[in-house]
Amino acid sequence: MDNTLFELWETPVERDNYMLAGWRQWADAGEVSSGLPRYLIELTAAQKIGEIKPNGFYLFQIPGTHHLLRPQVKLADGYRQEMSRHRNDVYYADLGDKGLVIFLGEEPHQHEDLYAQAFFDIAEALQVKRIVVVGGVYGAMPYDKDREISCVYSLPKMKEELENYAVRFSNYEGGSTIGTYLAHLAEFRELELVVFYAFSPAYEFSQLGITLQAMRVEEDWKAWYDILRRVDYMFHLGLNLTDLEQKSRELIEEWDARIAELEEKRPELHVRAYLEAIAKDFEERPFIPLDEAWNELDDLLNEIDQDLDEE
Repeated sequence: MDNTLFELWETPVERDNYMLAGWRQWADAGEVSSGLPRYLIELTAAQKIGEIKPNGFYLFQIPGTHHLLRPQVKLADGYRQEMSRHRNDVYYADLGDKGLVIFLGEEPHQHEDLYAQAFFDIAEALQVKRIVVVGGVYGAMPYDKDREISCVYSLPKMKEELENYAVRFSNYEGGSTIGTYLAHLAEFRELELVVFYAFSPAYEFSQLGITLQAMRVEEDWKAWYDILRRVDYMFHLGLNLTDLEQKSRELIEEWDARIAELEEKRPELHVRAYLEAIAKDFEERPFIPLDEAWNELDDLLNEIDQDLDEE
């Protein structure tokens, strides 16, 4: 364990600890990877207990990129007021008999092997039992349906359990995200790590020959809700997701209004028909935990019994 890579000023290990991790990264559609952890930190009143030190993981510049990678500075009369820094922060929420570690970081530019070592050393120091990494990818899918959740996992033995979470196991080939890279390395350390990627709605309209600005969900409350329902059930955290559920409904209502307005102003675009075609090809995978399924079955049986009594 190389303590020069990270710092923990608290190591709460007296309860079962689990981790949710996200990054400011490429796979952050709908701000699933960066926004969801921030929301969870606020929801659980989590406190910062550590960080991965930024030394050596980030580039200052690449020729021709200008401001792309450089720290951002704010000056007043020649004196520095603010200077941004790369952050990889560790938060902790005490949830009774469970503890939730929330990691919010910035994807490293280089030395990713050392970065992963620091990340896993933190998880082991806090005796984390399982890590869930979250991310988002844009795609043409219905905005008013449950989000499709793609899944990657670190240990073969985990697949049977994960089949119960209404996920699609990824068959992706191409450049690795930070999540899949960590899933690969986690196996060598025999750590349980799950990656949930939510597909957030985005519509380009280019295939219709429409010169119209693309539409996409920038802050996908629905994706956050669908992932956190799975995380809450997996870790038995008892999170109160009522507010997030309401935000999900409001998001759908907002998009209903946007589509209706666009259909009214530009009926020749047939945007509604375009979205209906997308919905027709979409296979929704609702996540119904086993206990909820039994409750629904009980309600159905009670309705049948009432109908029989009335006959």
